Amino acid sequence: MKKVAVVVAGGTGSRMNSIIPKQFLLIKGKPVLYYTLYTFLQSYNDLTVILVLPEEHIAAGQEIIDAFFDYKRIQITAGGRTRFHSVQNGLELVTEECMVFVHDGVRCLLTKNLIKRCYEAALEFGSAIPVTECKDSVRLIRGDDNEAFDRGKVKLVQTPQTFHSKILLPAFKIDYKDKFTDEATVVEAFGLKVHLVEGEEGNIKITKPMDIFIAEQLLLASAD
Repeated sequence: MKKVAVVVAGGTGSRMNSIIPKQFLLIKGKPVLYYTLYTFLQSYNDLTVILVLPEEHIAAGQEIIDAFFDYKRIQITAGGRTRFHSVQNGLELVTEECMVFVHDGVRCLLTKNLIKRCYEAALEFGSAIPVTECKDSVRLIRGDDNEAFDRGKVKLVQTPQTFHSKILLPAFKIDYKDKFTDEATVVEAFGLKVHLVEGEEGNIKITKPMDIFIAEQLLLASAD
């Protein structure tokens, strides 16, 4: 089945204390976004990418594509007001039945194995949401009170969240709600259940300066 990765890279540098958006910061001499795109394009020869960027940074994204990739496999479109609207804009470029991966552009350390695991599960169940175990103690806040909560009942959600296009495209026709923090919440609001698969501890999201250091060390370790 045809495969399309909608890579959403609409962040700014606010939490990085940087004027450069985090997707363009360098790790080992290459932009964060390079590693994300490279892994997707290496995972399947028939996979294409729809890259969603803030309109003011489309030119910077195009420079990365021109420098490192086959431009015929990557399309760029502008993001929207929220993640939901950015994904919605990307999905407008999906024109045929396919399997759709929706991925945070700054989760640059995902592996081909994770992509393939999500694909195989989505073929069987229609969706695949990668999750990891919660290792920390969890407390539930109720107004001014708080109480311990069983961490065994908590999963930490990652991307790529993967869906058959027959599920994802109709789901994103519904009206936006504040609770839509990812694609799984949209599909559930559409009335469908989602299937969880095992994620990866190394599939971190670059959010703060420490994450750049961690990503560099993980890349060095994987090269050994």
